[in-house]
Amino acid sequence: MESLRHAPPKGTHTQVHIARHPMHPMLVTFPIAFLLGALASDAAYWFLQDGFWARASLWLVGAGTVMGILAGIAGTVELLAVAGIRRRAVSWSHFVAAVMLLAVGFINWVLRLPHGEPTVTLLNLYLSALGAGLVAIAGWLGGKLVFEHQVGIHEEEEEEELV
Repeated sequence: MESLRHAPPKGTHTQVHIARHPMHPMLVTFPIAFLLGALASDAAYWFLQDGFWARASLWLVGAGTVMGILAGIAGTVELLAVAGIRRRAVSWSHFVAAVMLLAVGFINWVLRLPHGEPTVTLLNLYLSALGAGLVAIAGWLGGKLVFEHQVGIHEEEEEEELV
């Protein structure tokens, strides 16, 4: 029997985790889904003129913004606490895109709040589309961090036996 050793762990370990699973990637799925859903429900409102879709958009933008803030807190702690993440330019680009996304989401949400009957204005539709574009940019950069730079990746050191 011959045994092979794995190479030493690669990548950058996480500091904000549950059972060694990074919190930031767990949390970002919610604002991604909610903010992309808001664009879809805004478009549905514009085509169907049904108030249900305006109410859905109000809740989706609000929930996307709140969950984005939670994901942003976890990501910011990682960025500031882990030197291996701070040293990568793509980390800062991801951070800036995410902060821009949160600002657009927050503005989009606040602009919807004062209306008695939920509605979707052309500005809301534009902000939802801009938010979807920023989701794509931040997601692309986050993917680069994980897949190219292996941020948050943890490989076990173990021996495997070949039979």
